[in-house]
Amino acid sequence: MNLLDSLQSSAEAIRAHALRSVLTMLGIVIGVAAVIAMVAVGNGARERVNAQIRSLGANLIIVIPGNVTFGGARMGTGNAQTLSDGDAQALRAEVPAVEAAAPIVRGGVQIVAGGVNWATTAYGVEADYFLAREWQVETGREFTEEETQRGGQVALIGQTVARELFAGGNPIGAQIRVKNVPFEIVGVMAKKGQSMMGSDQDDVILLPLNTARQRVVGTSRAKNRTVNQILAKVREGEDISAAEEEMKRLLRQRHRVQDAQGDDFSIRNLAEIQATREQSAKTMATLLMAVAAVSLVVGGIGIMNIMLVSVTERTREIGLRMAIGARPMDVMGQFLIEATLIALIGGLIGITIGVGIAVGVAMVADWPLVIDPMIVVAAFVFSGLVGIVSGFYPAFRAARLDPVEALRAA
Repeated sequence: MNLLDSLQSSAEAIRAHALRSVLTMLGIVIGVAAVIAMVAVGNGARERVNAQIRSLGANLIIVIPGNVTFGGARMGTGNAQTLSDGDAQALRAEVPAVEAAAPIVRGGVQIVAGGVNWATTAYGVEADYFLAREWQVETGREFTEEETQRGGQVALIGQTVARELFAGGNPIGAQIRVKNVPFEIVGVMAKKGQSMMGSDQDDVILLPLNTARQRVVGTSRAKNRTVNQILAKVREGEDISAAEEEMKRLLRQRHRVQDAQGDDFSIRNLAEIQATREQSAKTMATLLMAVAAVSLVVGGIGIMNIMLVSVTERTREIGLRMAIGARPMDVMGQFLIEATLIALIGGLIGITIGVGIAVGVAMVADWPLVIDPMIVVAAFVFSGLVGIVSGFYPAFRAARLDPVEALRAA
């Protein structure tokens, strides 16, 4: 019996017991689908996180006011006013690895444009902000140096604000009011999308730092020249961890923090955040892959059981084949091919379902669809190996049957 005859015979046997064959494939289907879907979902989630981190800016370190004790009360991270313009200038001037240091003040505001109003977040920024965030102006222009220094009443808006206030119209040159202070829109920022926390980065209005601090955010910050945070961009090729340590030493020195005292600021390294998230994603993927592996093992056991039942049911057929000249290797090959064919069909169905799940999740979660062709090929090959391993013992048992005894048993 040649290979083509064995394939035809195996296909007929599977078709003759279609329901049983489908149930036998379930473990393989679930295992392969789980592998394809989980790897694709994990890759898509990782790409989404990486894109969100890249949207914040490359090699970025965020400095925010830290835990300090004030009047006997413990102030939480971000609540104390311990960072100033001077800190940003010092970081820029005295830490060689820092390419840009952008002080920021922010606060919730209501914007009015004609008869339309919109609640958003106002950011007071300097020129270094655009470099640190790697954020370009799509239409219009950035603030001039003069506008930044003298507190010009000009504004840049994000895509969401532009859409909500002007409904597709051209906002450049339009007059708006922010907390009853008039501003002229001079530019619209390029689209950034969602942040790591899920907030809309395009739902913002950017104002010159001094203007925002003096006329929008509040007089307390204007008087002390304090800021909500500082974004520091590390030069390409520099060691981010070393730059972080140097920044920490400089800020402790400027804030006169004693050796025994804790920092009055916090530093967040986005590279570390990315690494932590990727490690969490890998851990989850490993657990899910373990579940998929268990499903494949269960599927293999199911194939072995059904093939053993098939050997018992087809004892007379095996005896007849041997009686008319079939060799033990022919019988063994036929049962191995049948088991492998069941596993491969299950693998193909599993791949189809897994890809479908990955596509559905990517559409619902709105992240990139990343399907690794090598994982698909590996899952298909592995399903075939499961079929071969699971079918080996039943095939071996069938090949060892004595033709006379097989005919008598029938």
